[in-house]
Amino acid sequence: MQTSLTVTLNGEDRCFDGPLSVAALLARLGLDPRKVAVERNAAIVSRSVYGETWLTGGDRLEIVHFIGGG
Repeated sequence: MQTSLTVTLNGEDRCFDGPLSVAALLARLGLDPRKVAVERNAAIVSRSVYGETWLTGGDRLEIVHFIGGG
């Protein structure tokens, strides 16, 4: 069953078809999970549990990209 899921992503309200895990959100956004850090409701989400961490309406997410360079 698909439901509408509204979360705040990097300060912007976004609507997605749910249910949605962190891993599925990253895939939907086209982001490589190895190159980002995810904070959900002020707590860092461990990469090892992205697939097991389900989003709920009203969640506040911050996704930060790692940038290499020298």
